[in-house]
Amino acid sequence: MTSTARTITLTLDSGDVDLSFTVDERGEGHPFLLLHGGGGPQTVTGFAALLAGQRPARVITPVHPGFGGTARPDWLTDVPALAQVYVRLLDELGLEDVTVVGNSIGGWIAAEIALLGSDRISSAVLVNAAGIQVPGHPVADPFTLTPAELSALSFHDVEKFRVDPSTFSDEQRALAAANRAALQVYSDPHAMADPTLRERLAKVALPLLVAWGESDQVLDVEYGRAYAAAVPGAAFELLPRTGHMPQIETPAQLLPVVWDFADAHATHRPTD
Repeated sequence: MTSTARTITLTLDSGDVDLSFTVDERGEGHPFLLLHGGGGPQTVTGFAALLAGQRPARVITPVHPGFGGTARPDWLTDVPALAQVYVRLLDELGLEDVTVVGNSIGGWIAAEIALLGSDRISSAVLVNAAGIQVPGHPVADPFTLTPAELSALSFHDVEKFRVDPSTFSDEQRALAAANRAALQVYSDPHAMADPTLRERLAKVALPLLVAWGESDQVLDVEYGRAYAAAVPGAAFELLPRTGHMPQIETPAQLLPVVWDFADAHATHRPTD
């Protein structure tokens, strides 16, 4: 499945501010806004290709400004602001019946998007999402862990997916550092969480699914169950033998979970 990358410029705040960012598009059919996590856009590239290749899906994958070597304007510093940008993107693209899917901080952004209540969105899927505070279930702090330590907490099959920074090229090291810096900006001042989000989620009126890799040690299963419990009517799906990034570790398992939920809540029913 071929993809098309393009730069989109949005005019924000009554025409006073322009924001340019990179968007990857592939496939045709039911629209998905696929939001990557702190590891950068490459963490969802393969899943975007799988979704667009095996289902009638149009998959829109933006790069969060500051990630992947892209520019981030000084005013764009938090997740709620990113959520507003992406709702504005859906307006710009004229999309309707969109399913928003996000992993890790991308799931946090998806949760904030769900709170905005755009009529263009028919459902949301949070995949091992960060963003809330759950007493007794802390988020592993990515800024105090080495890449190897973080990967050990992230995967069910640690040996298969272990990260070895010593094998990185200079370009890969630079991108990893840029991604880390951008993640820190968006997640501060409370690392990977907003103390107000869990309570605010009670206002979500959108059909929402929380999907969780059972072996995640970055955000444990009880954290995921608390996320689902905070949203009225939300569904919870436990994904066995996978960790923090099911879209990388077990994409074939995640695909029907995402698609079936999107299909069940679509305004214009897609067919596979």
